[in-house]
Amino acid sequence: MENFNILEMMKVLPAVILGLTVHEYAHAYTAYKLGDSTAKDMGRMTFNPVKHIDPLGFFFILIAGFGWAKPVIINPDNLKNKHRDEIWISVAGPLSNLILGIALFVLARLLFSLNIFTSNLQREGIIQWILLGGVLNFGLFIFNLIPIPPLDGSHIYLTYLKKKNEKMFQYIYKYGSFALFGIIIFENQSKIQILPISSLIHFISNFFFDILQFK
Repeated sequence: MENFNILEMMKVLPAVILGLTVHEYAHAYTAYKLGDSTAKDMGRMTFNPVKHIDPLGFFFILIAGFGWAKPVIINPDNLKNKHRDEIWISVAGPLSNLILGIALFVLARLLFSLNIFTSNLQREGIIQWILLGGVLNFGLFIFNLIPIPPLDGSHIYLTYLKKKNEKMFQYIYKYGSFALFGIIIFENQSKIQILPISSLIHFISNFFFDILQFK
């Protein structure tokens, strides 16, 4: 906690809330379009962030840079193609963060080219703040694709494993969260990188930064 900075937290807070809200809305909306209204009936198909915030996951994002929101509940029995649709629902969340991150970079580039600011300091501050939101959403995209429960990436194989080996599914899902916590805490406290999350975020951010020609 020694690196915790209230000013830095306030900078990322709007992007964190926006990213988590869009992420969970995408899950709920995709489930609804694929035939399951469970999340909609629970009030999760909304852009109200209060409905989506998980306190522990939110806390981890603020102190470690990675975390999660309250999981959207679905009923696979309502889906037309259970295994395929579960994967689509899972992937919808991370993809929404990728799209949002790109949109924020495009917005920053648009503002970069407009002469609407009273000073260069104001211009740079606002643009950097928007870019920070984009980078954070790229982080949510990458982090949630990690194939460790309860993250979305795990559902790509767990939906099939549940059908083939229920006992193994329960074991992985039960202990996956502990493994995830351990990795996050270990990487946050040491210089050893187990998951190449930061490198991938850097790569994607630079890719769109170069494409949009911030010069």
